Amino acid sequence: MLAAGQCDAALIPVIEYQRLPGLCVVPGVAVASKNRVRSVILATRRPLSEVRSVTLDSSSRTSQALVRILFARRYGLAPVFTERTPEADHGCENMFEGSDAALLIGDPAMRVEARAGQLGLQIYDLAAEWRLMTGLPFVFAVWAARSGTAEHYPGLAGLFAAAKREGLGRDQEIAARYAAELRLPQPELLAYLRENMNYDLDAENLAGLRLYFALARESGLISGERPLEFMPGATL
Repeated sequence: MLAAGQCDAALIPVIEYQRLPGLCVVPGVAVASKNRVRSVILATRRPLSEVRSVTLDSSSRTSQALVRILFARRYGLAPVFTERTPEADHGCENMFEGSDAALLIGDPAMRVEARAGQLGLQIYDLAAEWRLMTGLPFVFAVWAARSGTAEHYPGLAGLFAAAKREGLGRDQEIAARYAAELRLPQPELLAYLRENMNYDLDAENLAGLRLYFALARESGLISGERPLEFMPGATL
């Protein structure tokens, strides 16, 4: 919808900032992780050195590119990649059909991580792997707006900042709401929201994001590397 001009702003996988023209980034707000994220994982059925095929969850193009970068630059491997949508109700078994490993994102990732031993899987947290390779956090998504949006909606960046503060102040309520749905303990979800996730676009996160763009370009995952442009009039 953002690409088609059907909305003015959207939360997008960061890789799409490099693929969609005419966007600016809302400052100060992101979906990131400083260390271990837990909801974006590589699950393998055999030792990493023996992985020859990987199924990629279709939910996030950013995480798909991250997996490819890690295999090439951290693991020194070149497996065959395919893309599929996980069948969460069946334990995501379809992601391992014909594959040695699978990229899992979001709720399925957290459920599989909790049962890794039972399923005979080894888990690699992708934010933690990125941190080990680069020493920097990983940014998964940002709010992006079409150019000119700030002029039509004065104070928009401040509204995003206020929404972030409100959400952070209601994390216990959010954890309680989703505990039953995700079949995970409420304290565990609260720890995830507070410790695994980060919602800032601070200097350290921006450094990680810029490095990700550079490595994506060098790996041929994007055709060029456009500098980050922020919403006009916003204070970084």
